[in-house]
Amino acid sequence: MFARSRWLVSAGALGSVCALLAGCASTGSGTAGGASPAAAQSAGASPASGAGQPTGGSQSGTVASPSAGPDKFTAPLTVNNPMFPLAAGTQFTYQGRIVQDAESKPHSVTFTVTDLSKMVDGVQTVVAWDRDFLEGKLQEQELAFFAQDDQGNVWNFGEYPEEYENGKFTGAPSTWIRGADGAYGGIHMLSQPRTGMKYLEGLVPAIEFDDVSVVTRTGQQTCLAGTCYKQVLVVDETSPNDPTSGHQIKYYSPPTGLIQVGARGGDSQEFLTLTSVRHLGQAEMATTRTEVKAMDQRAYKIKVYRTTRPAQPRAG
Repeated sequence: MFARSRWLVSAGALGSVCALLAGCASTGSGTAGGASPAAAQSAGASPASGAGQPTGGSQSGTVASPSAGPDKFTAPLTVNNPMFPLAAGTQFTYQGRIVQDAESKPHSVTFTVTDLSKMVDGVQTVVAWDRDFLEGKLQEQELAFFAQDDQGNVWNFGEYPEEYENGKFTGAPSTWIRGADGAYGGIHMLSQPRTGMKYLEGLVPAIEFDDVSVVTRTGQQTCLAGTCYKQVLVVDETSPNDPTSGHQIKYYSPPTGLIQVGARGGDSQEFLTLTSVRHLGQAEMATTRTEVKAMDQRAYKIKVYRTTRPAQPRAG
């Protein structure tokens, strides 16, 4: 569902997300944010957190760019964007494969929306728990943080991706938090996507994370595993900092959200299809909270993560 850094596979291991559900765009017509962080990066500058970012769409395909500071998030935990809804207790399962060096291996992702929240850069965010399995073995699990602004755009606020090898934790080198160490968290899903729009999903110089998304199609119908989806949105994600990663193609449909992930080019390719959406019961939610809080506590070993407050149950 999420940032390409999480979905794509590097030599021998998954790269760090968001996700599932974890590029430099030029400014101009169809580009999110006018004088955007992408433009700042091309000039060698890092964007300030929340400054001059997209918050709405227009018929011409451009996106307005007022501040996306804390004052623009009056109900950030209500993530009801129909292309990326995050209702507490919802669990999405994706099945597919990873192709690398002409070898195809089974791959699956489980994305769970928790009932926890975390304060990041002055904004309360939804905590999501993402787990990646390669050939049935856990390769990565990640905490990803999202919030919805007053215009309905969903923003990325950070990622803590733990990597595993042969079942053993090996580290979380691709952790980033919006506002810490020059990290910018961009738009994950636009409120009113239009064909041709470009928007920056994130820019984190410290880990060379730089992803840009382009809306390539809207309104089409797609049938997957016997289920037909209407009003499908197609988004093409690329990373100028890693040209060998190719393009990740994501398909979204209201009111479900992400339904399919595809790939074009690159030295490894990932293909995933949504196979189930379920709502966890109380016992499963309690187990999820325990697992996520343990991860949250481990994450404080990383300096940038210490700018956040511990994850807490959502009010109400």
